[in-house]
Amino acid sequence: MDTAKMPKLGFGLMRLPEKDGKIDLDQVCRMADAYLAAGMNYFDTAYVYHGGNSERAVKEVLVKRHPRESFTVASKLPAWVLKTEADRDRVFEEQLERTGLEYFDYYLLHSIEDGNNYDTYESLDCFNWGIQKKKEGKIKNFGFSFHGTPELLIKVLDEHPEIEFVQIQLNYADWNNKVVHSGELYDILHSRNIPMIIMEPVKGGTLANMAPEFEKMFKDARPDKSVASWALRFVASLPGVVTILSGMSNWEQMQDNIDTFKNFEPLTDDDRKVVDAVVTKMLGMKLVPCTSCRYCTDGCPMGILIPDIFRALNTLRQFPNDNRPHFFYNGLLGRSGRASDCIACGQCEGVCPQHLEIIELLKEASAVLD
Repeated sequence: MDTAKMPKLGFGLMRLPEKDGKIDLDQVCRMADAYLAAGMNYFDTAYVYHGGNSERAVKEVLVKRHPRESFTVASKLPAWVLKTEADRDRVFEEQLERTGLEYFDYYLLHSIEDGNNYDTYESLDCFNWGIQKKKEGKIKNFGFSFHGTPELLIKVLDEHPEIEFVQIQLNYADWNNKVVHSGELYDILHSRNIPMIIMEPVKGGTLANMAPEFEKMFKDARPDKSVASWALRFVASLPGVVTILSGMSNWEQMQDNIDTFKNFEPLTDDDRKVVDAVVTKMLGMKLVPCTSCRYCTDGCPMGILIPDIFRALNTLRQFPNDNRPHFFYNGLLGRSGRASDCIACGQCEGVCPQHLEIIELLKEASAVLD
């Protein structure tokens, strides 16, 4: 995999601008043209983005308007639509037809995580299938996107050394997040010299539209830099990061991101102190002080993994619009009762060293997660 030819900024096609309920192709064409003119060429789509219309936009915006050698495209195989081995080729051929491409420059197994997705990829032999597609010239570089635990990442990497790159969620707010594990995943990949593609560098826009007090901290330090640029610069300053995906949804975001990378300035030591101060203040919100001792789980008659649910609840208290805690919670349900399953027996509260009001906290968790 020739990482030297990959741009630092990738154009993520998951949050494209819409008009009258459809992708605004005129605006996307304008954005893509500006992105290409800036010397960048990595476009990231997937089978499920915009109900399949993101892949169709690739044909209209890129394939029909630009030479094939001027751009690269990444797409993904979704585990949740696969039932048989035959579905692998069915989906893949549909993706080629949608995009109008003869091959994908980068192709990923979509959203490996603990539980169903990884089990599906293994049971349907998708790793060997991907290598075969590469031998056929239909895939140039093969990897996966990841939303699981550090333990699972190590397991996958140990079992599949053929993987050429990995895509993870990483941003300064999630570095120590016990649901997302950004810092831990980064350290594992960096220690193995595996190229990283980064998604959610601005946490779905959360780190671009911040509370006034946080925005002021950034602006006081660097009046000439946008708030979003701090998040992008944080990620781009990390060794081993190859391309950073930004789901740009309007012309202004495209311009700002191009400016950030065309005139790229790595974070200085003083910049890092500002980021640390913002994170400290951001994470200083009142959280459930659960230490995950798990005394509460052994005797729970409903089998509720209470500490894990509190991890998701804490993330939502900090970032109410974050989708990851919902994905994390849904993934728990194969081995845990729902927060709403609590029968208020009080067993958990009787053994909790932190004396937490677990019954009331589970009600709060159920209100936002069930």
